[in-house]
Amino acid sequence: MRAVVQRVSRARVTVAGETGDEITGEIELGLLVLLGVGTGDTRADADYLAEKTIGLRIFEDAGGKMNLSVAEVSGAVLAVSQFTLYGDVRRGKRPSFDGAAAPGAARELYEYFVEKIRASGLRCETGRFQENMQVELVNEGPVTILLDSAKAF
Repeated sequence: MRAVVQRVSRARVTVAGETGDEITGEIELGLLVLLGVGTGDTRADADYLAEKTIGLRIFEDAGGKMNLSVAEVSGAVLAVSQFTLYGDVRRGKRPSFDGAAAPGAARELYEYFVEKIRASGLRCETGRFQENMQVELVNEGPVTILLDSAKAF
């Protein structure tokens, strides 16, 4: 699994609906997590990324050092599925998504990841799986961290 984690002062996801745009998830201070699931990923990969995300010390303490986690600053998480994190452009200019998990398996692990974040006590908002979404954010810092469970084991 892969994640792009951004420290945000606010973020939200909207989906176009029949009666206009619908906000499916919105947070103030916290983390926006763009989450991609790859072929062969398991719950162990989701556990690893959830624990890393929860524990990332990328918020500033009183001394101005990145030393606090999202929980320590009373923040929230906005998790958005993003299969394009597995886009491979090594050959040509049009991405291949062969490395991305099939929708059923990806949905299961995405939802499991969200459950793990919520089980930690953090508020976790979401996008809508397999929908065309608009993501708005204010990246504080900017601080952006790449996580990949394949590089952990």
